[in-house]
Amino acid sequence: MAKLEALQKHIETLRAAIPELRGVLIASTEGLPVAHSIAGGADPARVAAMADRIAAMAAASINLGRRVSESLSVGQLVEISVTGAEGQIFLYSAGPKGVLAVIAPKGGNAGLIHLEARAIAKEVGELF
Repeated sequence: MAKLEALQKHIETLRAAIPELRGVLIASTEGLPVAHSIAGGADPARVAAMADRIAAMAAASINLGRRVSESLSVGQLVEISVTGAEGQIFLYSAGPKGVLAVIAPKGGNAGLIHLEARAIAKEVGELF
């Protein structure tokens, strides 16, 4: 199985385990989307633009989080979460070159998301 197909399968596995997710995206730490499944309607151009934007922000956040972790000597960065009034985004370090972004609705089960996504982030990191 090609790497891209394997990454897409990981996304599908996560979406099947937690159907209420708004989106799942795998990106490089340079901010490029690699694979994704994002709820955004039927317009492929809109979904692609959202994927580009999410990948860029996820990479910037992970890179900043790594610098903060190193500066404060708290160990290697594992994850970052952002909670807003209407939802949450969880960013997981996927090896030195990847990031897994999981977008959940307000009130999403963070424990289940962490349980599923941490394992997938590890596997994604091995594929990078």
